[in-house]
Amino acid sequence: MSALFSPITLQGLTLANRIVVSPMCQYSAEDGSATDWHLAHLGTLSASGAGLLVVEATAVEREGRISHGDLGLYDDANEEALARILAHCRTHGTARLGIQISHAGRKASAQKPWEGGRALSEDGNPWTTFAPTALAFGEGWHVPREMDQTDLERVNAAHVGAARRAERLGFDMLEIHAAHGYLLHQFLSPIANQRRDAYGGSAENRMRYPLEVVRAVRAVWPKDRPLGLRITGRDWVEGGIEPEDAVAFASQLKDEGVDFVCVTSGGVVTNAVPKIGPGYQVAFAEQVKRETGLPTRAVGLVATPRQADAIISEGKADMVALARAFLDNPHWGWSAARSLGAEIERPVQYGRAADRHWPGAAYAMHY
Repeated sequence: MSALFSPITLQGLTLANRIVVSPMCQYSAEDGSATDWHLAHLGTLSASGAGLLVVEATAVEREGRISHGDLGLYDDANEEALARILAHCRTHGTARLGIQISHAGRKASAQKPWEGGRALSEDGNPWTTFAPTALAFGEGWHVPREMDQTDLERVNAAHVGAARRAERLGFDMLEIHAAHGYLLHQFLSPIANQRRDAYGGSAENRMRYPLEVVRAVRAVWPKDRPLGLRITGRDWVEGGIEPEDAVAFASQLKDEGVDFVCVTSGGVVTNAVPKIGPGYQVAFAEQVKRETGLPTRAVGLVATPRQADAIISEGKADMVALARAFLDNPHWGWSAARSLGAEIERPVQYGRAADRHWPGAAYAMHY
């Protein structure tokens, strides 16, 4: 059997294969609530052949959204709208379902990407942003308000509130976003965190607030459902986070009862220059896995089935997450199974396209 299509168990959750649909912001919510776009988008990806589908970065409070179109899980309307989407995915899909909860910090109050992706101007209905330090994300961005103790407690409680809602919704897995330059990453990075109190300065201090959030969420999230984090392997800027910092943070997360990490990079400043190429972040996941023993998920320009299979078979990571590859081919998992000679579950309505029922499969594999 292909390593990519072997099962994996995290706590009480067993995934049919190691393929994960990465959380991908759609910027199509209304005041945080999922819409028909999410029904179509997530409904399709739930039947993509992936073992796990992770819902996009979902704001824990209204001010934590990147844009006006961000998904949220901060009120009853958000929860009710998402329940409708999940019911559809469970009825017609095959993937287990996870969600990533997040707070954008100083990267909040921004335009949607197709509107320019810059900080909202006064006529764009902007809002106050928060961060560890009153430093803007980049030129032309809002200067955030430095978070005081009240802010820290509110945002921590918001993560807990979102986790409780995710539990009620029946998500199989919960992931906390601590990467891509968003709030918890801002605390971790010396580039964004220049506080002079117990939450800034040393690496231990910079980890303090993210670990407090993790500890609070772990206390309410069911032990039989995996809890993970998306973390940063490198800031790609001098003086920023490096792989050894990711290892140190992951070690602390393991001690807090975290079940896996997804290791990505970049996003903390506008002038970072990542060295991009096929699988360019896999080495970060490999190092974290090797030095901590914590299960890892690799992400970043993983596009082909054999590339993904090699990452698993060579022990570089335990899972592989794909994003734009699934936007390009929403049934990427089916194509991967055909390429690697694996069997995969499909919705019964699409069973006629399985290799054993469709003579055209042999031609499609070489298309």
